[in-house]
Amino acid sequence: MTDAILITSQDILHQLKLSCKLPEIIEQITADHIVKAVALENGIKVETEELQQAADKIRLANNLDSAAETWQWLEKNYLSLDDFEKITYSSLIFGKLAAHLFENKVEEYFFAHQLDYAGVIMYEVILEDEDLALELYYAIKEGEISFYEVAHQYIENIELRRACGYRGLVRRRDLLPEISAAIFTVQPPQLLKPIFTSRGIHLILVEEIIQPELNAQLRQQIVAYLFAEWLKQQTQQVTYQLQLESVGSAI
Repeated sequence: MTDAILITSQDILHQLKLSCKLPEIIEQITADHIVKAVALENGIKVETEELQQAADKIRLANNLDSAAETWQWLEKNYLSLDDFEKITYSSLIFGKLAAHLFENKVEEYFFAHQLDYAGVIMYEVILEDEDLALELYYAIKEGEISFYEVAHQYIENIELRRACGYRGLVRRRDLLPEISAAIFTVQPPQLLKPIFTSRGIHLILVEEIIQPELNAQLRQQIVAYLFAEWLKQQTQQVTYQLQLESVGSAI
């Protein structure tokens, strides 16, 4: 087919409806309205220098090392320079409002949920056969085979197999309850007895327990989490009127 295809804004909106992504877009638009309104109420402003710094970060995140690459990226995403400035402004105002609302609540939240931020350095192999899991567990305990050899033989995912099942630092809140309960009662290094979950039978080697520390990175994570929860509640409370012109039936 050599003829050019004409794609209109109606086509794009209709495709959004068919892909069931319109509710997600509406939620993002609602959140944007809420954030800007609350920021205005609280006298939060964005300075020109801040906009420039934020724009530089966005370019860096998208590997846009030159003006030419930036223009190509804008064209590829059907964005104007004005659109790019709006993206930059939105990212800044979201961050500034989050800090304004929740930076002074980080310590309180952290100490109330401190256990959730404990972490573990662990290796994991997930099996389907119970007898095999038990056999391998006892073989490792007896020194007949190493955990890393088991991981190399029984993990299907190539990257995980190459890493011998290394999961890195996993926060307690991100673990399944039955796994968390087993991990945080042992003194590492420790091989856990096979754990049964809906995902399969887990062989886990606990290398180290990491106690939570309220550093700068964790502060940012907590602020982002509290802000996201607040914004979710705000969007659920808002009523809106959806007006779609010339796109078929109303939603």
